[in-house]
Amino acid sequence: MTDHALLLINLGSPASTSVADVRRYLNQFLMDPYVVDLPWPLRRLLVSLILIKRPEQSAHAYSSIWWEGGSPLIVLSRRLQQAMQPHWPHGPVELAMRYGEPCIETVLNRLVAQGVRKVTLAPLYPQFADSTTTTALEEVRRVVREQNLTLQFAELPPFYAEPEYLDALVASARPHLEQDFDHLLLSFHGLPERHLHKLDPSGHCLKGADCCRTASPQVLAHCYRAQCLRSAELFAERAGLPAGKWSVSFQSRLGRAKWIEPYTETRLDELAKAGVKKLLVMCPAFVADCIETLEEIGDRGREQFQEAGGEQLVLVPCLNDHPQWVEALKVLCERAPQGL
Repeated sequence: MTDHALLLINLGSPASTSVADVRRYLNQFLMDPYVVDLPWPLRRLLVSLILIKRPEQSAHAYSSIWWEGGSPLIVLSRRLQQAMQPHWPHGPVELAMRYGEPCIETVLNRLVAQGVRKVTLAPLYPQFADSTTTTALEEVRRVVREQNLTLQFAELPPFYAEPEYLDALVASARPHLEQDFDHLLLSFHGLPERHLHKLDPSGHCLKGADCCRTASPQVLAHCYRAQCLRSAELFAERAGLPAGKWSVSFQSRLGRAKWIEPYTETRLDELAKAGVKKLLVMCPAFVADCIETLEEIGDRGREQFQEAGGEQLVLVPCLNDHPQWVEALKVLCERAPQGL
């Protein structure tokens, strides 16, 4: 059987490090209402202001981590795609990006032309957020509707607490965890607090220090921060990390809105001033290394930590194409439920 494809979906990357390509990418990304959730006129105004200076700054950042083969995120996602193909006997394994290339629309049309009748969608985001999972699936729905495509779908749900994912995360980090270190910081991508409030059916979101740790199953299903904390706690338990040896933070803030805390840049200073000399940093919200891991943490974060008094910051690589992650993803995708 070769008519059942697997489609891996990640966020995306500029086509190159040129300012023009970065501006084009940022405009597409930031104009997504699931990312900047403001009415269109306000969103257009805000993004236009951001695009005055941000593309040049981001182009410089991308240039500092760009690989010979292109964007690290694209290169690593391609490696995962290639590694997955022998594990998916049902049909082709494809890769699409929500922003930039290869785009979801082009890939879906190609699969239909190849005679594919069913697609398992695999958004590569362990934790749920509207700005990642929802927007990717909504783009698939848009393409199917506008192109009138006849396809059946299965959908990989968020896998933040799945044993296969957690075991792969521990296995990939094990070489670093077996060395001497003072502290492990689990730095997740941040979100504006309003994104969490909007999805909270209880009205108690972020109302107490432990609200995320005591979230009901109904709240947990859509609370990004609670899912991040659950991933961190389960990871630490599996890795045998004692309390006090690890902590959680949130990175990649943009704009002046209140974002979920604690902030990574604040924790870097606090840990250095508390006497931490060798700091490990993992970024479990990402399954592939990208500008947020390699440049934001690996370059700027390391510099900040050392300026604050720390000696060594070691960025633990993401899952990328680690063999146990490939096997875990295969298992997770095989049991993905029907529907879109």
